[in-house]
Amino acid sequence: MNDRPHPTAEFGIRAARTDDPAEADRLYDICLRTAASGKDATGSFEDPRLPGDIFLAPYLRYAPDLAWVLARPDRPASGYVLGVADTASFERTLEREWWPGLRARREGVPFREGSRDAFARKWIDRPPTAPAEVAAAYPAHLHIDLLPEAQGGGNGSRLIHTLLGALRSRGVHGVHLGVGKANAGAVGFYRHLGFEVLAEDPNSFTLGMKLLERGSPQGLSSGS
Repeated sequence: MNDRPHPTAEFGIRAARTDDPAEADRLYDICLRTAASGKDATGSFEDPRLPGDIFLAPYLRYAPDLAWVLARPDRPASGYVLGVADTASFERTLEREWWPGLRARREGVPFREGSRDAFARKWIDRPPTAPAEVAAAYPAHLHIDLLPEAQGGGNGSRLIHTLLGALRSRGVHGVHLGVGKANAGAVGFYRHLGFEVLAEDPNSFTLGMKLLERGSPQGLSSGS
């Protein structure tokens, strides 16, 4: 994604309605329509709910107070940001309560090797976890997805800063995220916001940002 200038400035930010099935379905749709390195993956999955089952629904269930959407007045959401304050605890919760159910529901369901469904199924079976050193120094993490209609005009930056402000108010001292190297626009967007490369592999970067110095008062960012 990127934050290029855009003539539409009517989007607002509100808390996600995590108990509203219609909103959840809309957010699942956004997740699918941004699942190909930020581009539309509609038609690429035999099970189109797989991206949302991995990258959306666990956050709505286990961290609903760190979920915001971008939407025009009286219109469905056009984007969202999701986060958790404690990645290590979140990962343990998912391994105990979330992934087993997904594995059981999809056991025996066929999929084509090399397909996007196969990649998603491998993720569910063996979900990656944050390296201990990253989770210690940057304990929070986030996901953000915007449809093309909402990209630009500072919308992505406003969503990110909404989440970062909430994390700072909780005394969280750092946040990280993963981004595919193929998504050059997103990499540039995060670097512009101040995220730095913490690690990389052939396909992706792990980026991080300090929010508070350890021991500093809540609400004061690093370098304030």
